[in-house]
Amino acid sequence: MKLRDQAYDSFTENLLSRRILPGQFITQRELSAVTGMPLGAVRELIPRLEADGLLKTVPQRGMQITHIDLDLIRNAFQLRFILEMEAVEQYALHATDKERAELEKSHRNILEEAQSGITDALVERAQNVDWAFHDALIDHLQNKIISDIYRVNSIKIRLIRQELIRIQPEIVLSVIGDHLEIIKALNTKDPAKAKAALAAHLKASRARALRL
Repeated sequence: MKLRDQAYDSFTENLLSRRILPGQFITQRELSAVTGMPLGAVRELIPRLEADGLLKTVPQRGMQITHIDLDLIRNAFQLRFILEMEAVEQYALHATDKERAELEKSHRNILEEAQSGITDALVERAQNVDWAFHDALIDHLQNKIISDIYRVNSIKIRLIRQELIRIQPEIVLSVIGDHLEIIKALNTKDPAKAKAALAAHLKASRARALRL
């Protein structure tokens, strides 16, 4: 893997783990320190982050990490809706019974654990199950162009979701419940039912985000 790709992966990992914060101003040297990458790799990284909308240069102030605002929420969720509606239709039609069963099991495990209380560790596992679910829908399309676009947008969605869960940890249970409704529809192999369940979930998620 090239150094600039390693730098990108390190940047996104630090962003999603909140060692780099949305809206934060940062220098090239600070980026180098937090990512553990040399300045040369960081300089190559910056245009890619700007193109992906994860960083911008503010005149006379320097570089700023993308911040969560209404435009970001609306735009990110609109793109997500477009991509995932196609993905869930194809998943309903073509996923194997084993794939469907594995999705359902991972979600039911979270709900079973939650009966003993919502811990930080459970919230983290639930977030991973949440993200893996949506990634599985997109990956099922086997379309690299869509996967690349979705990957960048997913970083923004995850930033929004993390802010919500940081404020309201109980959201994680409603999300897992929504997913089980989608999985139930997927198991019927009826794309119309799957799309309706996903649409309800995405609209509810966007509504929660807009209240941030």
